[in-house]
Amino acid sequence: MINIDELKFDDRGLIPAIVVDTRSKRVLTLAYMNRESLQISMEKGLTCFFSRSRQTLWLKGETSGNYQKIVSITADCDKDALTVEVEPQGPACHTGSFSCFTNTLWESEELHTFSLDALMDLLKGRKLEKKEGSYTTYLFEKGIDKILKKVGEESTEVIIAAKSDDKKETVYEIADLAYHVMVLMVQMGISIDDIHNELASRHVIDHKVKQEKMTS
Repeated sequence: MINIDELKFDDRGLIPAIVVDTRSKRVLTLAYMNRESLQISMEKGLTCFFSRSRQTLWLKGETSGNYQKIVSITADCDKDALTVEVEPQGPACHTGSFSCFTNTLWESEELHTFSLDALMDLLKGRKLEKKEGSYTTYLFEKGIDKILKKVGEESTEVIIAAKSDDKKETVYEIADLAYHVMVLMVQMGISIDDIHNELASRHVIDHKVKQEKMTS
C-alpha cells in the first residue's frame, strides 16, 4: 500500500484517473483528480473528480444519481496515473451511454472481444426483435417451459461429461448450460448484476464465517 504523498500530480496539480467497471473490466471514462478530490473519493468511497473546464470539484452522480462506488484505487509504476475500479450505479457518460468509450476507430477482423454483458445484450435483442431462423428467438417464442427443459437437459449433459472425466466435453457442455441459463435469465428479467450481487453477498457471509472459526 502506498499513500497519497507518493503520487506525482502534474504541474496543474492533477492526476489522470481511468475508471473501470470492476465486474466487466470495461473502461468507463477517463477523468482527472487533484489531491482534494482524491481524498474525498477515498473518504466517501465514491468517485469525485476535478473538472478542468469548470475548474471545480464534482462528485460523480451528485445530480444524476449515477454514482460510482469505489472498489479500489491503484497507481501505475510511475505513480502518475490511477485506475479506479468501481461498481457503477448507472451510465458513466453524460450522453447516457454506459461508457464514454463508444466510438470505434479500428477493429481487428481476426480478434474479437467476448463478454457476458455483450452476450446478454444479444439475447435481449433476440427477445425484443425476433430474428427469423435464430435458435435463441425460437426458445423465446416457445416460452418458459421449453427454456427450462433445455436447462434441465444441458445440466444432465454436464453431469455425464464430468462423470466421464472428459474435460474438453465438460467445458463444451458447461458453455451450453451457461447459454441456456442466460436465456432463462433474460426471459425472467434477471440481470448479470443480480447474480453478481447475490454471489457477493454470499462471499461476505462466507468471509464472516471463516473469521468466526478462526477466532473461536
